[in-house]
Amino acid sequence: MVVFDCERLKWPNTGLSVFCDNVASALVDQRNLLNNRLCLYVPGKYRGRWGDRVSYRTVFPSDRLHLFCSRSVKVWHSAHQDTVYVPPRPVRQILTVHDLDFLYETPIKKHGRYLQSLQRHIDRADHIVAISESTKRDILDNIDTHGKYVEVVYNGLNHFDGDIVPPVSRPERKFLFSVGTVLPRKNYHVLPALLQDNDYLLIIAGNKSPYERRIMEEAARYGVQDRVFIIGPITDAVKFWYIKNCEAFLLPSIVEGFGLPVIEALYYQKPVFVSDRTALPEIGGNYVFYFDHDFEPETMRRQFREGMKHYENGKIDIRLMKEHALGFSWERTARRYIEIYNGLL
Repeated sequence: MVVFDCERLKWPNTGLSVFCDNVASALVDQRNLLNNRLCLYVPGKYRGRWGDRVSYRTVFPSDRLHLFCSRSVKVWHSAHQDTVYVPPRPVRQILTVHDLDFLYETPIKKHGRYLQSLQRHIDRADHIVAISESTKRDILDNIDTHGKYVEVVYNGLNHFDGDIVPPVSRPERKFLFSVGTVLPRKNYHVLPALLQDNDYLLIIAGNKSPYERRIMEEAARYGVQDRVFIIGPITDAVKFWYIKNCEAFLLPSIVEGFGLPVIEALYYQKPVFVSDRTALPEIGGNYVFYFDHDFEPETMRRQFREGMKHYENGKIDIRLMKEHALGFSWERTARRYIEIYNGLL
């Protein structure tokens, strides 16, 4: 039996939740490659989410202290590097590492504690997966893998098969859009400066945090606070409406293990502007525009204007943008994980 840890489904509208949901769905669809020996480890309310095609195990608080595994469990896939649910030996463990965000967000004096925690997880794992070459480099530069191979398995493109639904209150004019948990790592506070000398709205969707104040302070600094909207979490149906109808998609993050919304926006053939940090150049390639590394406001405004003009004048082949996005597949991601599972069984 292989168990895939979907515990982070408890945090909807986050990258880890999206990862767990999509990988689980793709694993269930291809469960025949595992001879149907698949079990999903889920919060109670998600039990049965994929019907009776798969077995389930419910997350209990006591599992943090002792994660019991029956003899039938041979492989446990930990879906992220900060998990507290670690299987006992001799169960084989796969560890997926999304990012080492603390290297970029926290003071150096705090890195030791985070590195020690990750080192323990790496030591325990039988197979290590990174979701990008950028994350792999961070692992190899900061962690002793004891010669274990770190494999890169990319995330997939999210396809929304339902009806795209407009928000209750539609934007009254052209708008720029971004989506992601509103945290300092997303670097959203550099975006209001782009609203000078134009009439765009800026709409940011995602789980909120106190960092919202910093964004609005910057908006007030440039006199555009009436055109910046931080709208909180939204459904996929609404998110894809915003992506499909925006003038441009923006993601100026200082740390991204992958950057799922980037390929979502490319699929809809929208101009995409991102930072040149961590995994974003790797995922966006030559199909996105890059902001100044230091986020100097005037330089960013110039880069934005030039990028929009470049896009509007047809100097970028939008068919290739969609093709690039389609190169990322959850089905392919799950198939590679299944190959890893079978190799460990």
